[in-house]
Amino acid sequence: MSSGTNPCVLGMDIGTTSVKCCLVDTITKEVISSQKKDTCSNVPSELGTEGNKQDVPRILSALQMCVSRLPRESMKRVVRVGVSGQMHGCMLWKAGHSWEQKPDSDRFAINEVSNMYTWQDSRCTQEFLASLPTPQSHLAVSSGYGCATLIWFSKHKPELLSRYDRAGTIHDFLVCMLCGLDQPVMSLHNAASWGFFNTVTKEWNREVLAGAGLPLNLLPKVVESGQTAGYIPNTWYSIPANTPVLASLGDLQCSVLPLLSKNTDAVINISTSAQLCFKMPPEYTPAEEPPSTPQPIEYFPFFDGSYLAVAASLNGGNALAAFVRTIQQWSLDIGFQVPQSKIWQRILELGGNPESCSSLIIRPTLFGERNNPEENASATNVDLGNLSLGKMTRALCKGVITNLHSMMPRSLLEENEITSMIGGGSALVRNPILLKELEEAYQMPVALDTRGDAAYGSALAAINTAIA
Repeated sequence: MSSGTNPCVLGMDIGTTSVKCCLVDTITKEVISSQKKDTCSNVPSELGTEGNKQDVPRILSALQMCVSRLPRESMKRVVRVGVSGQMHGCMLWKAGHSWEQKPDSDRFAINEVSNMYTWQDSRCTQEFLASLPTPQSHLAVSSGYGCATLIWFSKHKPELLSRYDRAGTIHDFLVCMLCGLDQPVMSLHNAASWGFFNTVTKEWNREVLAGAGLPLNLLPKVVESGQTAGYIPNTWYSIPANTPVLASLGDLQCSVLPLLSKNTDAVINISTSAQLCFKMPPEYTPAEEPPSTPQPIEYFPFFDGSYLAVAASLNGGNALAAFVRTIQQWSLDIGFQVPQSKIWQRILELGGNPESCSSLIIRPTLFGERNNPEENASATNVDLGNLSLGKMTRALCKGVITNLHSMMPRSLLEENEITSMIGGGSALVRNPILLKELEEAYQMPVALDTRGDAAYGSALAAINTAIA
């Protein structure tokens, strides 16, 4: 077959700040076409900085716009669809009332859905989390995790839950919408990221959750990661009717999948947040309960029964973006309007200068960490000689890497026979300062690979499933 007639898969990813879709040739595994769009979907929370929620119709409108721009002739050759999205978060909807597709249009209209409460939502305070029962799982529960958020609503805003009868991640909702499913189907990836799910027995902690006040009818059906959830009933943007759609996958696992070719590799992804991970040996079996004290490394299900050891920092490109927004606001306060693109360009130029190295130390934990939610950011060793924009940029980039290294140090990688690193994620790919600091901190080769995005990974998972 020529590449112009090979079957294709469609991969879609709903990220924290943007959506992306790509068409991938099933034979060559090369990207035929891709589209990306920022969602600008954050909406004010009634809880102020403790809440973090996004507008679901706006997100899915952006995604459908991306899909509509893919070449129709290639879309006709799609044989499978893979979907991934930001882990941990949740949304609610009402069966039979939450989407509508007009007969003469590919586009879905979204209605009667809640906002999407993201992984960055911190309404579940440490006091609230401490009041929850211990999960029957090796994974602890943090604020922003789906089950914790739903329990919070059951206790503090039961009227919200009463308006809906379905719950899932936003990418679970997307799969339901595409396939016309009455009940959400969730992959092992997303169930583990919601909390209160045993990855060994592959069951929800139903009795524990019922005792905590979560309505059990909201729990999605869970299937293996890579299993088909349903089929597109009608032609959609030229994708043939009856095309299978996988149960939606975790964006972490999908961003790692294209990069992890050897067990001696670790994969680092820095985009909005930052993750460093490696694949555990096949014999690894998780504990029956979470650790008694929060740990910086967790073990998430990957594919084919394997697990990833993951240091998942809440502080990555978002810390750098906050720095850029601050500079922009200072400029406005003075009376000048400077676009963020110009600020990014200039700080990377200044921070990349060898003279930008200094004794300034910035701990960039603006968003806390799951193992230490109360932690704030800090700057030390401040003097008159290291307050330049270049030196502050360099110290901030170094701080992002140093923070990740404190969670998963080089010594742990050596113990697990990791000899090299594969880097991906928009922040790392675009920022040579981060790359340099990463190489210095870990003293091992780092190869950048732009294939490490979750949309491509979800497509690759769909291809692998079809081959299997």
